[in-house]
Amino acid sequence: MAKPEIVPVTEWPDWHANPNGGDPFTQNLNAPYDKGDLCWMLVCTALCWQITPAIGFLYTGMHRRKAALTMVLQSLFCACACGIQFWIYGYSLYQARTTNPILGDLSLAVFRNVLAQPSMANSDIPDILYAAFGFTFVSCTAMILAGAMLERGRLLPSMLFLLCWTTFVYYFIAYWEWNPSGWLYKLGVYDFAGSGPVHIASGFGALAWSLMLGPRVADSDVVDRKKLVHHKPHSPLLMCLRTVFIWFGWFAFNGGSTPNLSLRSIYAIVNTNLAGCGGGVGWVLIDYLYKRKFSLVGFCSGIIAGLVGITPAAGYVPVYVASLIGFLTSATCYYAAKYKHLLSVDDGLDIFAIHGVGGYVGDLLTGIFADNFVPALDGYSGSSYAGGWWNRNFRQLGLQFAGATTAAAWSFVVSCILLFIINKIPGLHLRASEDSEIRGLDIKYLEDVDEEGFYMNECTLNGRTPPRCSGSLKAPTSVTEPVGVEGGEKRD
Repeated sequence: MAKPEIVPVTEWPDWHANPNGGDPFTQNLNAPYDKGDLCWMLVCTALCWQITPAIGFLYTGMHRRKAALTMVLQSLFCACACGIQFWIYGYSLYQARTTNPILGDLSLAVFRNVLAQPSMANSDIPDILYAAFGFTFVSCTAMILAGAMLERGRLLPSMLFLLCWTTFVYYFIAYWEWNPSGWLYKLGVYDFAGSGPVHIASGFGALAWSLMLGPRVADSDVVDRKKLVHHKPHSPLLMCLRTVFIWFGWFAFNGGSTPNLSLRSIYAIVNTNLAGCGGGVGWVLIDYLYKRKFSLVGFCSGIIAGLVGITPAAGYVPVYVASLIGFLTSATCYYAAKYKHLLSVDDGLDIFAIHGVGGYVGDLLTGIFADNFVPALDGYSGSSYAGGWWNRNFRQLGLQFAGATTAAAWSFVVSCILLFIINKIPGLHLRASEDSEIRGLDIKYLEDVDEEGFYMNECTLNGRTPPRCSGSLKAPTSVTEPVGVEGGEKRD
């Protein structure tokens, strides 16, 4: 049998005529793409994926021991369930080639019609590659939000809420900001790597979830259980280790958002690193002024706050303001965390303070410091961006304020509605029982932990603990420090 002649594609057909880009049996659909761009985006996809479990382990270290493993389970759920959801309809909802300003259709459902055609984000990479990269964003966003259940939320309702939330919050805002037909995109809002759909949305969603759940109960009757309770993280070492992995993945998160291998992607990585440095130093120095001690929790919180602040700005601002953006975002987040007790909200992981407030501040700083030469470094944007106050484009700050406020309001209101509805469904009430909360969610939900808090392995097989294992597996008692609503001290 004669081998068919394979000819390279020289011109892409109209998407509506052939959404796949051509016939792979007779045409080489790889020919128009640069292998360097493809390789770069594949590497960024892999590095971004590990952010989701890294967030899970970060939260694990910040929890008390008795509920830590539940967060690991949640991270795996977000990686798996949100991935399936993204494949079935998620990608289509925000990247469909529609013309309405609100939401896409199901023309790309189950990745049908997603193959070799140039993506709308950048013609340098195919649709299927941009879809792979986009999956990592929604899973890590869901995981950021998942921390709001913090030792007191029931597992099944939380999983249902996360899937509903990504459908009605994340994909709507992602379409508005990233699809060329989205109304915020057309308005001219700058959001390089997802401050709106990722950080602001998850932060304000976490605020709604924390308010709906109410504060955790105290383990001791000595403390008034109606007051907020302050708990030390059970593993600062694990928390620091996973912060390093998140920082590592954030280079790909921002660097791959160009999305091609260009001077702009390199510039975004430099900005990311400098903002993380500025954020970490800023938080820990402010903390030291108050407490005269350094804090590992504070250092990690500051680094992440700096990374959050640079997310919308990484591909728009000059490198000489990146550390300043990280510092200013971190300082704002520090005081948001310090005075969170004014809202009487038990957000022990500071998701609202770091991601909600930090993302909002990052959006505004983008409008101030954006410079029109930075986007042009991608090789195809040219003069299509007017910059911000840096270029006397004073209107941009107003647009950034509108975009950030829209994302915050939409996420908070829709989250409250979803939580209210789910809580009213029989068997899906949000709050765990007081007994389950005090004994720990790990014991309630995981077979890996027995009724006495031992981790199940060969030492606890068949319910027996051999003498050589006696006392070696018991989870240590966490440090508990009661703090009234009027105290409002940081957990570190």
